[in-house]
Amino acid sequence: MAAGSAIQIPSRLPLLLTHEGVLLPGSTMRTSVDSPRNMQLVRSRLLKGTSLRSTIIGVIPNTSDPTSDCDDLPSLHRIGTAALAVQVVGSNWPKPHYTLLVTGLCRFQILQLLKEKPYPVAEVEQLDRLEQFTNQHKSEEELGELSEQFYKYAVQLVEMLDMSVPAVAKLRRLLDNLPREALPDILTSIIRTSNQEKLQILDAVRLEERFKMTIPLLVRQIEGLKLLQKTRKPKQDDDKRVVAIRPTRRINHIPGTTEDEEEEEDHDDVVMLEKKIRTSSMSEQALKVCLKEIKRLKKMPQSMPEYALTRNYLELMVELPWNKSTKDRLEIRAARILLDNDHYAMEKLKKRVLEYLAVRQLKNNLKGPILCFVGPPGVGKTSVGRSIAKTLGREFHRIALGGVCDQSDIRGHRRTYVGSMPGRIINGLKTVGVNNPVFLLDEVDKLGKSLQGDPAAALLEVLDPEQNHSFTDHYLNVAFDLSQVLFIATANTTATIPPALLDRMEIIQVPGYTQEEKIEIAHRHLIPKQLEQHGLTPQQIQIPQVTTLDIITRYTREAGVRSLDRKLGAICRAVAVKVAEGQHKETKPDRAEVGEGEDCKEHVTEDAKTESISDTADLALPPEMPILIDFHALKDILGPPMYEMEVSERLSQPGVAIGLAWTPLGGEIMFVEASRMDGEGQLTLTGQLGDVMKESAHLAISWLRSNAKRYQLANASGSFDLLDNTDIHLHFPAGAVTKDGPSAGVTIVTCLASLFSGRLVCSDVAMTGEITLRGLVLPVGGIKDKVLAAHRAGLKRVIIPQRNEKDLEEIAVNVRQDLTFVLASCLDEVLNAAFDGGFAVKPRVERLNSKL
Repeated sequence: MAAGSAIQIPSRLPLLLTHEGVLLPGSTMRTSVDSPRNMQLVRSRLLKGTSLRSTIIGVIPNTSDPTSDCDDLPSLHRIGTAALAVQVVGSNWPKPHYTLLVTGLCRFQILQLLKEKPYPVAEVEQLDRLEQFTNQHKSEEELGELSEQFYKYAVQLVEMLDMSVPAVAKLRRLLDNLPREALPDILTSIIRTSNQEKLQILDAVRLEERFKMTIPLLVRQIEGLKLLQKTRKPKQDDDKRVVAIRPTRRINHIPGTTEDEEEEEDHDDVVMLEKKIRTSSMSEQALKVCLKEIKRLKKMPQSMPEYALTRNYLELMVELPWNKSTKDRLEIRAARILLDNDHYAMEKLKKRVLEYLAVRQLKNNLKGPILCFVGPPGVGKTSVGRSIAKTLGREFHRIALGGVCDQSDIRGHRRTYVGSMPGRIINGLKTVGVNNPVFLLDEVDKLGKSLQGDPAAALLEVLDPEQNHSFTDHYLNVAFDLSQVLFIATANTTATIPPALLDRMEIIQVPGYTQEEKIEIAHRHLIPKQLEQHGLTPQQIQIPQVTTLDIITRYTREAGVRSLDRKLGAICRAVAVKVAEGQHKETKPDRAEVGEGEDCKEHVTEDAKTESISDTADLALPPEMPILIDFHALKDILGPPMYEMEVSERLSQPGVAIGLAWTPLGGEIMFVEASRMDGEGQLTLTGQLGDVMKESAHLAISWLRSNAKRYQLANASGSFDLLDNTDIHLHFPAGAVTKDGPSAGVTIVTCLASLFSGRLVCSDVAMTGEITLRGLVLPVGGIKDKVLAAHRAGLKRVIIPQRNEKDLEEIAVNVRQDLTFVLASCLDEVLNAAFDGGFAVKPRVERLNSKL
């Protein structure tokens, strides 16, 4: 192209309507496109065009595109800027839109609007000459004094800034290299100006008018910088680092509004965040990652979704307790007193905590143990974890794992996902603010498993003392030290915990309470707590130990004390009603006109009083204090007893025996019933039995058939073949509860022996044990819970396998004194102990067999 030849824009231009900012020739603007006509322009013209001509569009300022295609176009601004689309970026978040990066070329004037749909197209007239950008040999005389004055102010403004900043140095070089006529548009887009002022510069077609309008803007900016430098305190060379210009990529921002203040505040926040990162005590690897992220954050526009994600990540990294810990209280005597005050019994558990304290006194850098408390509900597993934290002087945090089926709950989400967040372990550390808290992983046996992974497998790293010093959360993506955390897991059973996870924990059994322990717990902890919750005092209500024993034996039958706590709460609520009514009646003023009718009513009520002061009819009156809760009051408040001692009644006929079973809720007594009738020798089993229990029943009938002559057991027809023309039916109440396990073998044998011999089993005997085909009794588990269940039911003798004798050491002394234990190694000993007078065995007659 020859010098001096004019560069022309197309005479017809598609129009981009914008109201966010004003694009001036020579400047660059980034604008968002989400309206229908503008979206169609990008799709049809920019994305499908193949020539340079297709990337030239007309940008119309101060005009908003209608939100619907059906709406008419508003009146268009007369002057626009022809622009070159440099970049197009599409996104679907939070809604479909495009972001355009456009560079202004020259001014144009709309002559005629040719069409409005699918996007507006107009016939335009070019107002600026583009060849002057390529021809830099303009004489100073042609530009006149205005351009010299403008140039002087522009140089003065730039030299007030810090020339060591690359952007400032580049701007200083542009002032010397660009033609003077291009400078007003470029500097107006850089300095702090409003949209209205930019619009006036755009409408100034004549160059002389443009210079006159821009010079006051430069002078205003210079005066503002001078004032700012005076008010600021001198800090080395920081006075020159004043944000007096706006980057060209943010020209679409509207200056002079509150958004400027917010931007400065955000900048200050980023600086403060960087300072916190550098002064924090995080690991070297984490510090390196954070410094890299803070550099990215400084270069990132705040409108990007990743800006908030990165900032949240850095704030989390600063808030984590990398090297902050609490000092342990290691006085063993004070710890023992505190544990005894908070919890009654639980000797094995308290002993383990005191052992940990003793070792911590001898070694400071001891790794936190991984404990697992296994026991039925309501025995205090969760509350004892809180007491341990209180004893050690540590922070406490509980993580409920019941029903968790996503491994991201433990390890966190990767930051590439929308809505990512750290796992519960890191969140808990952020909450407590120290790196050595007590973490209670509640209900670890109820973890789920789904397509999102196995959280039990994710816990393997957390609960392994050899690995958790470098636990890596997916969200943090750097190692964090968990070795100082004291992890305590709770579970009702170990059957559902994966073996690999179970192997990493130290199992401490927390059995159910005896009746005596429950009475002590009720009067030490539960009753005072309920009185405080219901606003009562010991002067208003008295619950003697006899009443507490009645509640335990007749209204609750559990291993823990939750139901007992609820029953005590019901009693306190009933007493609170009566106390409140009595106070209301006492505060009523006496009225003379209330005479005979009320006196008569009171007289009748007084006559209706029964023995108990807590009877419903008695409590209708203002009660005498304190209110004594006895058996009659229990019946009125809690209703008739839920459990009765029915053992002797159910053993009033042959074919019934009492077994002992273990459940996750504690030990239970289990009745086994048998009956026989004429038939074809079939064995029927009912009561939702598992495969192991069914096999025990077949073992029992086989052993009895093989030993029928020895014990003189015969069917109804007198045959020693017990199944000859006889059907046997075994039932295990309750029928709705699933049962399984080998420990019912001795109970089934005793039940069938009672059925075929016609003798009654002793009504105070319960038994447990696995049997073999040879008549041996093998050991079983859960002895302590089973013995406590027999004790709760009022039984006196318990038959257990001889090899389970070692388990009796765990049972409280008072329980062992109330019960008689029979240690059996074979079924002969079981039958002799289960029947009054023993179970007779017919002596064998030695026969001589001829070998001829």
